[in-house]
Amino acid sequence: MKIRVTSMPHDAVFKQFLSHPETARDFLLIHLPPALRERCDLQTLKLEPTSFIEDNLRAYYSDVLWSLKTHEGEGYIYVLIEHQSTADPHMAFRLMRYAVAAMQRHLDAGYKTLPLVVPMLFYHGEASPYPYSLCWLDEFASPTLAREVYATAFPLVDITVMPDDEIVHHRRIALLELMQKHIRQRDLLRIVDKVSAILLTGFTNDSQLKTLFNYLIHSPGAPEVGRFIQEIIHRVPQHKEAFMTNGEILQKMLRRLGRREGRKEGLAKGLEKGLEEGLEKGIVKGLEKGLIEGKHAEAVRIARTMLAEGMALEIVQKITGLTADDIAVSHH
Repeated sequence: MKIRVTSMPHDAVFKQFLSHPETARDFLLIHLPPALRERCDLQTLKLEPTSFIEDNLRAYYSDVLWSLKTHEGEGYIYVLIEHQSTADPHMAFRLMRYAVAAMQRHLDAGYKTLPLVVPMLFYHGEASPYPYSLCWLDEFASPTLAREVYATAFPLVDITVMPDDEIVHHRRIALLELMQKHIRQRDLLRIVDKVSAILLTGFTNDSQLKTLFNYLIHSPGAPEVGRFIQEIIHRVPQHKEAFMTNGEILQKMLRRLGRREGRKEGLAKGLEKGLEEGLEKGIVKGLEKGLIEGKHAEAVRIARTMLAEGMALEIVQKITGLTADDIAVSHH
């Protein structure tokens, strides 16, 4: 019988010993910090699988993971014992990554709170004593700043509780914050004045406006998008080109409104009002002329153009007032 000899005998003997529950219990009794040891019920030791460790860490990995309960009610502490025969300046960070992986595995098992994971390093290298800190925060160029960031709550930007008057003064980020704060409200007209005030500061470019209002059009909780855009253009006409360069955004708006409000009698009236207030480009200009002057032939021509642009037939009918037969006959 051929005996397989491991290329890492140090690791093999370490795992063989520390995988035994009585040996692991003695190790923890002796080496766990007293404050932690007092909280641990070492009679509940359970060897855990370590298959959850990230693939890119496996080249370094030779650890043993034990779970145990506490004396303070239901709760879990994981003790991760890592063996190392050479000094690694980034060992603290490696141990932290192992610890986070163990926490994630705990949550994936259905637990609602994070477990306490205590990484421990078993070292027997040539350099003595171990030359590097095992506090992962010491690996930063500024450990003091790192402690300020990672030992307290992370920064939170909660626009749901931020006053609109404060948001208006947030320069280039103001428009995004205000729109995302109110995007689920049905009456966006309430913020028209504040949006206009932001646009008048000159911090928002046309590309951002197109992106933002395209997002608004596709938002499920924001009706009356057409009127909202009309009111913005009325107050800040210098940004009109950003919305109506070639009718593309209007078409998207019509499709959205048509899906959401196609059965409402006020749709045609609202669009006609918008046309009367100066949307004069391309298809919009022709539609305004057809609706206002009542020229049937012009309306038919516009309807055909809208269909060619990909608008739904039912939307074209609602806007022009034509029937499907009218459009079909004219086509022939």
